[in-house]
Amino acid sequence: MEPVQSLSDLLSTGHSGASIEVPGRLARTFGQTTLSTTLPMSKLFSIYEIDLEVQRQLIPKNVSRLVDYILLYLDHGQNIYFPGVILSARGAGSYDTEREKYYLQPVEKCYVVDGQHRLAAFRRVMETLQSNMARAKDRREYDRVDEITQKLRKLYEFPMSVMFYMDISARQERQLFSDINKLPRKIGGNLAVLRDQRRFYHIMASRLVQDYSVMDQLPTDMFSERGKSSDYLFAYSLVTELLIALFEGRLKSAARNNGYHYTEEFLEEHLEHAAHYFKLLLRYLPAPDRGELCWTENIQIALGLFLHEEAFKSGQFNKYTLEYAVKILPHIDWNLIYKNDEKDRLPRRSRIMKAYQYIKDYYDKEHLLLLSDKEDVG
Repeated sequence: MEPVQSLSDLLSTGHSGASIEVPGRLARTFGQTTLSTTLPMSKLFSIYEIDLEVQRQLIPKNVSRLVDYILLYLDHGQNIYFPGVILSARGAGSYDTEREKYYLQPVEKCYVVDGQHRLAAFRRVMETLQSNMARAKDRREYDRVDEITQKLRKLYEFPMSVMFYMDISARQERQLFSDINKLPRKIGGNLAVLRDQRRFYHIMASRLVQDYSVMDQLPTDMFSERGKSSDYLFAYSLVTELLIALFEGRLKSAARNNGYHYTEEFLEEHLEHAAHYFKLLLRYLPAPDRGELCWTENIQIALGLFLHEEAFKSGQFNKYTLEYAVKILPHIDWNLIYKNDEKDRLPRRSRIMKAYQYIKDYYDKEHLLLLSDKEDVG
């Protein structure tokens, strides 16, 4: 009697009807045997496990963002895109070369090398829908049951690309995970403009630059990956930050209203306010120039934070309080904001907040005197 070499040997005498079939051809990738295929999420849910000796702890914020992205597909019918998941077989299952199928018994699992946040997000959505389904059945909300059933079906049928590494060790899994997550980086800055699904302030920035003539005087680089080229004053990514500062009084990382869904009327209203804001800057600041300190990135964001407070004193955008506040700008000596090498030495957030506090303090101290004098002279 031949010795049992693996769990598959013990469980399988041929391929039982209960086994999970994964179609695909074997190949060699970086010297290892691999199988690439596309699986519906319903099948993928049943075959993977997480080994925390290989994977890092889940980052809840990342999972939540992916959940929001998946809901674009389920709730709003938008196309969504995910990179493939990488699994390690660790000796599980068996491959039938004639049928070109990989077979796993129900108790056998493959281990996630890359993609645990994606899988966790899909699982969270599935569990939420299943919970909502049970609640709707208890309440006999049959229309709701039908709606949730359709969403679950879409979720289970969602196709995910999967690559199986058939014969790598745990050490090789850790190395592969490290390389995948260390070497690439997210698309940055302006390349966000290439996405199909973009949030409110990103869409707003694009429309503002494309449709409003005021931005012709503020040339904006829409496509450079990082920062901006020397021919431009602003970058697309900076315009989104300025809009968040103006309408929320927050830095980009703390934006609250930067969602995927909004009405065209709401967007148009904000675009008109933003165009008016930039017209006022052009009126009261020196002519736009990269050499002018007031047009630099950090001070522009600081101005947005400060003028938000003035424009929204009544709780909603008020162009008259904004127009009053910007009249202080010609009186500010921008060169007094930073001392010595602070402009280059301080962290970015510190530079923004130092400029914001300087502008705010100057306005609180001087605006009544300076603006009243100017109006009297006029």
